[in-house]
Amino acid sequence: MNQPTPAIVAQSAVRRLPRIALLMLCAAYLMPGLLGRGPWKSADVTAFGYMSALAQNTAGIARWFDPLLLGLRPETPALLPYWLGAWAIQLAPWLRPDLAVRIVFALMLWGTFTATWYAVYYLARTPRAQPVAFAFGGEARPTDYARAMADGGLLALIASLGLAQLGHETTPALAQLFFVACLFYGVAALPYRRTAPLVGLAVGSLGLALSGAPSLGLALGLGALWLAIREHRGAARDDSTEPAPTFGWPAIAGVALAVAIALLVAVALKQVHWRIALPGSHPGISAWSDWRSLIKLFIWFTWPAWPLAVWTLWRWRRQLGARHVALPLWFLLVPVAATLLTDFADRSLLLALPALATLAAFALPTFRRSVSALIDWFTLLFFSGSAVLIWLYWIAMQTGTPPKMAGSVARLAPGYVAEFSPLAFVLAVLATLVWCWLVRWRTGRHRAALWKTLVLPAGGVTLCWMLLMTLWLPALDHALSYAPQVRAIAQRTGPTRCVAELGVGRAQIAALRHHAGFELQPINSHTECDWLIVKPEVVSLLHHIVSLEDWRLIGTFRRTTNPNDDLLLYQRAPASQ
Repeated sequence: MNQPTPAIVAQSAVRRLPRIALLMLCAAYLMPGLLGRGPWKSADVTAFGYMSALAQNTAGIARWFDPLLLGLRPETPALLPYWLGAWAIQLAPWLRPDLAVRIVFALMLWGTFTATWYAVYYLARTPRAQPVAFAFGGEARPTDYARAMADGGLLALIASLGLAQLGHETTPALAQLFFVACLFYGVAALPYRRTAPLVGLAVGSLGLALSGAPSLGLALGLGALWLAIREHRGAARDDSTEPAPTFGWPAIAGVALAVAIALLVAVALKQVHWRIALPGSHPGISAWSDWRSLIKLFIWFTWPAWPLAVWTLWRWRRQLGARHVALPLWFLLVPVAATLLTDFADRSLLLALPALATLAAFALPTFRRSVSALIDWFTLLFFSGSAVLIWLYWIAMQTGTPPKMAGSVARLAPGYVAEFSPLAFVLAVLATLVWCWLVRWRTGRHRAALWKTLVLPAGGVTLCWMLLMTLWLPALDHALSYAPQVRAIAQRTGPTRCVAELGVGRAQIAALRHHAGFELQPINSHTECDWLIVKPEVVSLLHHIVSLEDWRLIGTFRRTTNPNDDLLLYQRAPASQ
């Protein structure tokens, strides 16, 4: 017996969010940070390093299946994200290589938005997700209701704090997010459509298998397959005269095929495993410290979607087995398990955001007006306050006033010289004015729309990200990039044929290649390079490889925001006459 739905929604509450406004919001979220910066440390520049190495590959087709960066394999055993970046570099030689890569990954984030919108739309179309039918009519029509819910789901995804930085990097994690969203959409839409959902299933399962997450793809696919079979059996026992759209055998076969694709590719690449790292298993870190870090990560990374998702699970607790709750719940639990059991906590939790946003959307039709007002006022104060602080610190950075704020900026980005960009200033002013208009609209009389509760959170995150990527972009690029350190080294070496290295990590290898164009090679006793870069931690090993009398220390080159990134530069001593 189906339990009654907790959603009570009138037709007046499902008016459409203007498409132009939604598209402009997505563009305003995507575009900032695309231009005017280089790859950031450390996952961003490391992934770009592998893409650039593949784009310049001369070792044949085998190297594409075994990416190397100066002999080092990537920490994430991915292939497809590096291929996509390398192809972007090769197909757009007139662009800066890092910009070409960022454009491709920005398109994947746009695809994530699209897939999530349609997934929520089709889940909201299911009969058990529909609102209560009114005695005299006037309840929301199914299609309009589903569209309003999809708008709310997309707003909840944009509002998630953890998506801001990771969603604008060029790492395998963003590719995995896109493929998870494709898989999620495919399962959600299969009862209603065939071709597009099957394509989504194939792209999602194959993409996850080739992006370093085959086990996660298998787990998601198997759970979706179990849900499809269970729902099909339930539909067979349903005696209704108008059966609801459900998983037929062709749809079940499509999900099973997606699982088989993921399994075959994972087996072929020998990647059916998780590198389990339980909290407390890291040397030198207590279990309590690990758990405390994870709790903080869950709270801020998934804010504000997680309180809404919890509310959804409570209000829809009698329908936990329904497709619109069970499917996103499974797509949430699997990444959460990966977050708890692997070392890549934040990047694993990133994959839960589409499902979490979906659950958050289903809280909207169950809210009372007082709860919506509380969320609105909290969001208004939080993001308005954040925007004011961003502006004040920028003014302090430009003028030195207030002195305490200027001193804080100097400590966070030592060596940075403030610069004024008229274009960035105008864009920041426009974004602030749009926020003021949005606040005025939301606090006015336009209160009927179902998605209204998530307008301010999504707009506030977009505002703050845009302010940071306009006013603060030069300072952030200085603080988060290896470029100042690498350029200082390049100025000291001048034009050089090659540079030897010892102990330099993946991120700095990629930065030295990208920013200085160095031809790096591991140090050995027969090296012909006149310059040598060494990590301080391994300098004691140097005398086992070369004679120290043949090299003289030029100096230590520090990345001002992190002393752990120091590099020592040696020059070959001139031969004695």
